[in-house]
Amino acid sequence: MKHKNTSKKNTRKILNPFEFIKNESDTKIYKYEYTTEHAITEEKNNLEKINEHKLTNSIVWLNIDGSDKNIIKKIATIYNIHDLLIEDILSHGQRPKYDEVNEVIFTLLYMLYYNDDTKEIEIEQISIVLTKSTILTFQENADKDVFKNISTLLKNKAGKIRNRNADYLFYALLDTIVNSYYQVIEKLGIEIENLETTIIENPRQDAFKRINQLRKELILLKRNTVPVRDLIASIMRMENELLEERTKKYLKDVYDQIMQANELAENYREFTMSLQDLYLNTVNLKMNEIMKTLAILTAVMAPATVIGGIFGMNFEKMPIIHNNLGFLITVGLMILIPIFMLWWFFYRGWFKKEY
Repeated sequence: MKHKNTSKKNTRKILNPFEFIKNESDTKIYKYEYTTEHAITEEKNNLEKINEHKLTNSIVWLNIDGSDKNIIKKIATIYNIHDLLIEDILSHGQRPKYDEVNEVIFTLLYMLYYNDDTKEIEIEQISIVLTKSTILTFQENADKDVFKNISTLLKNKAGKIRNRNADYLFYALLDTIVNSYYQVIEKLGIEIENLETTIIENPRQDAFKRINQLRKELILLKRNTVPVRDLIASIMRMENELLEERTKKYLKDVYDQIMQANELAENYREFTMSLQDLYLNTVNLKMNEIMKTLAILTAVMAPATVIGGIFGMNFEKMPIIHNNLGFLITVGLMILIPIFMLWWFFYRGWFKKEY
């Protein structure tokens, strides 16, 4: 018995990564292509012909804003990025690092922002891939244009970026990220100064909580900036044709900046510890002031209490108890003795503040 073959031939076409791939996510793709004479900027809604250059001998910067895994993997495949680097790009919470794979320089580090509303540091992972004539940048957040100043500089025909190789753009991107650290440190510095004034004037409990929060933010800052120092130092030492010697001199400036940023962060961290001591000392002084006030009130009221207690005893024979002026004498003593004691305390300087 013959069986009819009901299976259909698989006619599904296998997509080539270079063919049309629609971007249906929130990921934004910006392509900057430039030479010394011309510059083209366009937002790509798909990956069709994304690796084709419109200008001869041009340098291309592809900025991917967003974390769509499919888009990132397709772009990485188009530009022949190693699987290990793709894994690093898609991973989160890594320590800043750099690597050299298949004639590609790869760096992973973090852009830092200071949220004025929550008073906290926000971080965004940035991956940069440098090839001979192409730079790829991968950002997590599509809403924040961290490299806006770079895209503006590309419009300047006389600027250094337009007249240098791709490695200079690589330097400019690193420099932008490091400069973001200074903006965060400046905001934290203002917060610390305001907090110091608050502690001196009115050391409330929320001030102590803010000190601990600032210490945590500074720890987060150092955790993300200290490895960048080692990263920049390693890039400066590498022998790679993608990096010109004159560009390494500019990277030396970035290295100096990150060193200064780390020193400022460490100084602020130590200062927050001093603020904690200042808070505790101020609270103790306030407590001493309260205890001194209570002691004065107790001492002032003690004579009246003693006199009232003596003449309140149930004895028939007591001095001036049957005198017509006895009540006035007793009340007078209750008033005059505390007045004398207050004068004596004032004379001895008890009413002067200790701070």
